[in-house]
Amino acid sequence: MNSTRKLPLEGVVVIDLGQVYQGPYAGFLMAQAGATVIKVEPPNGEPVRHRARISKGNAVPFAMLNANKRNISLNLKSPEGVKILKELAAKADVLIENYAPGVLDRLGVGYSVLSAINPRLIYGSATGYGLSGPDRDNLAMDLTVQAVSGIMSVTGFADGPPVKAGPAITDFLSGVHLYAGILTALYDREKGGRGRLVEIAMVETVYPAMASNLADVFNHKAAAPRTGNRHGGLAEAPYNVYPALDGYVAIISVSEAHWSGLARAMGRPELADDPRFNTVLARLKHIDLTDQIVSEWSARLTRGESTELCRVNKVPCAAVRDLLEVTEDKHLHARGMLREIVHPEYGDILVHRSPLVLHDAATPEYIPSARLGQHNGEILSEYLGLSSGEIDALRQSGAIAQA
Repeated sequence: MNSTRKLPLEGVVVIDLGQVYQGPYAGFLMAQAGATVIKVEPPNGEPVRHRARISKGNAVPFAMLNANKRNISLNLKSPEGVKILKELAAKADVLIENYAPGVLDRLGVGYSVLSAINPRLIYGSATGYGLSGPDRDNLAMDLTVQAVSGIMSVTGFADGPPVKAGPAITDFLSGVHLYAGILTALYDREKGGRGRLVEIAMVETVYPAMASNLADVFNHKAAAPRTGNRHGGLAEAPYNVYPALDGYVAIISVSEAHWSGLARAMGRPELADDPRFNTVLARLKHIDLTDQIVSEWSARLTRGESTELCRVNKVPCAAVRDLLEVTEDKHLHARGMLREIVHPEYGDILVHRSPLVLHDAATPEYIPSARLGQHNGEILSEYLGLSSGEIDALRQSGAIAQA
């Protein structure tokens, strides 16, 4: 991975107005790919920074998503703060924001204003429901989008209530789509020379992920059921989470070769040819019996024993791990995905790199997340040519926070 080549986004300047997870994650991916990302926060900081005051553990999400970013704190409710943002946007390639529709327009820094100042600007906007349509102004957070998008309706067991997915899945799905949209627009700008508005709606980024669950809708014009840990479209078996002596294992068979391998792993090779199980349709017809057979086998073994037997017989299988186990995963540490750092504000914490591994590019240096307004003076001097006296005056007026 080490190379004399540059990172692919070196030279790209990004104004990151993102807050919570969605926008900041898109900015993090750009920073890790080499872009200069200037995170802009309100004078009291963005919501996730506030959580850092609760405990070190609650500080980690902010540190995770805001590494490798410079930081400036602007009061966009002041004329001076708005003026500074306009001047920074005039020199930037990208602006990222995930405010509710219309908020930045009302502050005087919406797309129409900033694109007139800088026609090459890529303006990435992520909202819950989009910038148009009857639901445009509905308030949106990860939980509410999980509800309205159908995620909760298909999560959980048939005899229980709807359940949200454990992680903030819609925030990160939309953050990845925002990153992809911005990179697509940057590529197009290299050919056409002009920037554009890139729009991501959280509820729309979820729909493709429901592909399996939509089977009942299309087959029976009925709402998709909650299937627990079985396949969302009930189109594969075995496909479930099974008991072990020390927890649970997930086992999936999506081909007859997988079923034959599982039969060998269970010490029952005759099941590969048993007419009740020798095709996926047969196993689905006898899905309860299929799961019973696998459960009786897995329950006699530890997670490690069953996963090793499945590995040897080429069957997809994994232990169900808790997050403490994941943070200690030797594989993730060996690949450099996870690393322990000493953060200047939060002390010893575990952080991650970008999941995008860019081979034959330079290895990005990891720079811990900045203090609120840490680079106020540097940025205003470097990009806008302001003197120390002018910067002090902005601090006194409240246009920028005291660093």
